[in-house]
Amino acid sequence: MTPTAAAPGPAITATGLRKSFGQKVVLDGVDLSVAEGTVFCLLGPNGAGKTTTVQILATLIRADGGQARVTGRDPAREPDAVRRAIGVTGQFSAVDGLLTGRENLRLMADLHHLPRAEGRRRAADLLGRFELLDAADRRAATYSGGMRRRLDLAMTLIGEPRVIFLDEPTTGLDPRSRRTMWQIVRDLAARGVTIFLTTQDLDEADELADRIAVLDQGRIVAAGTPAELKRRVPGGHVSLQFADDARLTAAAGILDGASRADDLSLHVPGDRGVSALRTLLNRLDEAAIEVDSLSVHTPDLDDVFFALTGHPPTENKTSDNTAAPRPAREEPVR
Repeated sequence: MTPTAAAPGPAITATGLRKSFGQKVVLDGVDLSVAEGTVFCLLGPNGAGKTTTVQILATLIRADGGQARVTGRDPAREPDAVRRAIGVTGQFSAVDGLLTGRENLRLMADLHHLPRAEGRRRAADLLGRFELLDAADRRAATYSGGMRRRLDLAMTLIGEPRVIFLDEPTTGLDPRSRRTMWQIVRDLAARGVTIFLTTQDLDEADELADRIAVLDQGRIVAAGTPAELKRRVPGGHVSLQFADDARLTAAAGILDGASRADDLSLHVPGDRGVSALRTLLNRLDEAAIEVDSLSVHTPDLDDVFFALTGHPPTENKTSDNTAAPRPAREEPVR
């Protein structure tokens, strides 16, 4: 009998994570579990505690309470071991504009204490993977925003991290560069790298995340796959379009909860899965009511976010890390 392959274990865990800056409680008992080789997204408004969570997990600051493990190591007690296993790409590029793309990568290789030949090999490989070979010997100051973000992420990968923390990776990018970055993230996860993503771009979270946790006022208020979170929010409906008012009126008379949306369409609320949709259409067929067209509408992550937090994702609040000190860095954390 062939043994069943074990599911990947967690690359990141946190239990009861707490952090305050002065009298301000930023994290108030955060629990997380991120499976290895997946894309995990931490959503939350400004001030919710996202950046502080990443700083604790990336060894940049210490928690006041709770426990955390990153690749099985305690960030507080074994910071060097954690740093060797992770990469961190912040919202703002850390690329040196005075150096070429190749020089930026080789500098990171030196900071990781790689042998010169190995550092050059990895730099050349990453320039190819990130479609930067043609610009490799140009100063990074001449790069577009999308090229700089790709170079920034390539610099993070020079140390071959098992876990990457990405903070707002596509901020300010044009749609094409944004989708290129999304594909890079997917490819990294397919190679077994764990991606911990923080963003306020709900389309990005929906597109990339295997699992999402919503953080609000220092607490996780919901967690699950994008589909699971959407199912928690009411508002799904089927929109039915009719050719004339007589058919619309007849349909409204037999469909519970139907409401007129405009001149010739009805909204029928509820969970409209395949079975429910088949039942709806059969009921209309039995009554000999012809429908011109229909569309199924489900709540999106904007609806989820507003329902869970009471405000939209872009609401302006004070950043949660304004009081955080700048720690000394014994190892490059990229």
